[in-house]
Amino acid sequence: MTREWASPVWPAAAPPAVADGWSWSLSHVAELPGVRSGLRRLLVQSLDTGTAPEAVENVDRVVLAFDEMASNALRHGGSAGATATVSPHGDCWLVEVRDAAGVQPPAPAVGRDPGQGGLGLHLIAEMSLAHGWHPESASKVVWALLPR
Repeated sequence: MTREWASPVWPAAAPPAVADGWSWSLSHVAELPGVRSGLRRLLVQSLDTGTAPEAVENVDRVVLAFDEMASNALRHGGSAGATATVSPHGDCWLVEVRDAAGVQPPAPAVGRDPGQGGLGLHLIAEMSLAHGWHPESASKVVWALLPR
């Protein structure tokens, strides 16, 4: 990771257009361990044989971003649950998470002791090639584009 720490505010921007990907409807953080495992399996199966070791590390980054974004949506995005999608986009994966907090932008922790948590959005911004959020109907979509 070579970029500077991300801005405290995620940019308001729509994600790139992508083909259909894998999607999960989530209602509670207790579902995330099983979903993470399934996502990791799907991502690894999508790798070509003879894939470079950094591609396996990229799988871990996609799973981490997915988990952070989905848990944030479930904890802070309203009681309606969340929908998370991972889609291919060229040599990247687009991770998108929709929640019911349509007008609230993601709020990365600022000035917080790292031991208290809340730094997931900073980490995702650092790992991603692009990231953002946008309102969509009554929902909010938070997204990150990560290398394959």
